[in-house]
Amino acid sequence: MSASVLDMSMSLDGYIADRNDFLGGDDGERLHTWAGPGDESGPPCGPAAQCEDEWNTAGAVLVGRRTAELMDHWGGDHGGLPIFVPSHRPPGPAARWGYPLVTYVSEGIESAMAQAKAAAGDKDVQVRGAYTAQRALEAGVLDELQIHQIPVLLGEGRRLFDVLPSQIELEIIRVIDTPAATHIRYRVRR
Repeated sequence: MSASVLDMSMSLDGYIADRNDFLGGDDGERLHTWAGPGDESGPPCGPAAQCEDEWNTAGAVLVGRRTAELMDHWGGDHGGLPIFVPSHRPPGPAARWGYPLVTYVSEGIESAMAQAKAAAGDKDVQVRGAYTAQRALEAGVLDELQIHQIPVLLGEGRRLFDVLPSQIELEIIRVIDTPAATHIRYRVRR
């Protein structure tokens, strides 16, 4: 059965980006260094390879408008996957005419998730973006969270769970601990 899964790297103090949308560190990528190759020349290994395999088996992506625009809609597809963007405003020119796999959904997060799950079939829907994750939790359409907890304190920036409607109970379903990150997968309790 298809699940919607938020997948985000986060600092220990809850930040997913600094104020300028960089991911920390001197190179602006500190929160994603865990996902790099196992050595200098090879492909990812260990937890990074496992997460990459999960990303590669997804069937669709649901992403917030801010994240979609910051990433230029991943050039029109997310590794060949259709992208659904909940937004009350129409898409910009690139997304409107140049990216046929990008769909802007103006009917709300529930409709966007239903369309993404329909497109994904029996595969998972990857969820990207803090605001979209918060709205999906609020609407009861987010099934799981995969958080890559990075051992760094950024001290400021954009928090993943800045505004939530109420307390949300989670169940831990997997923990993988490495020197670069602790990867915790949660199921949203309903």
